[in-house]
Amino acid sequence: MTINIQSGHDIGQVLEHLRSRWGWFVAFGLAVALLGFISLGIVGVATIASVYLIAIFMILIGGTEIGVGLSAHRWGNRILITLLGLLYIVAGAFALANPVAGAVGLTLMLGAAMLATGLMRVYFATLLPEGPKWIVGAAGVVTILVGVLIVAGWPENSAYVLGVFLGLDMIIYGASWLNFGLFLRRRLQHVH
Repeated sequence: MTINIQSGHDIGQVLEHLRSRWGWFVAFGLAVALLGFISLGIVGVATIASVYLIAIFMILIGGTEIGVGLSAHRWGNRILITLLGLLYIVAGAFALANPVAGAVGLTLMLGAAMLATGLMRVYFATLLPEGPKWIVGAAGVVTILVGVLIVAGWPENSAYVLGVFLGLDMIIYGASWLNFGLFLRRRLQHVH
């Protein structure tokens, strides 16, 4: 399916083009959500799968960094960027070789990232006008609580945290595509 969007086309024209394919979006959304529920059912396997996927991405990123580093004009930048790329490759290879230890490290990083993200959301909420302030602040508090739960349960929770996040993400992602497909279907019904 290709969509040719040229300047002058609006979102209504794009939706009109996609309208007849609503069933594919619904089917895709249901399939992804189902895989999310399956991931939650086999959360340990999903955690290891997550580690493997992250490790492969780290190796690919490392290779790209090395390519960028080798093409840098200044020797200082060339060495630093190349070393960072090598670090990515070594970390990715370590996670591939020992996915359980990789899960432990990634779980701690996820918990720390959730805490930092939550704190930033709360801070930014204080800068917003009254309306959206509470929603952003509440999202920040929830993110902080999730981060605290992850860090407080670490390293024991490393066997399942990444798998739970993967499963929940797939369910939410699938639900969004399902909702989009149903939106297109409703749009089709209003035309006829």
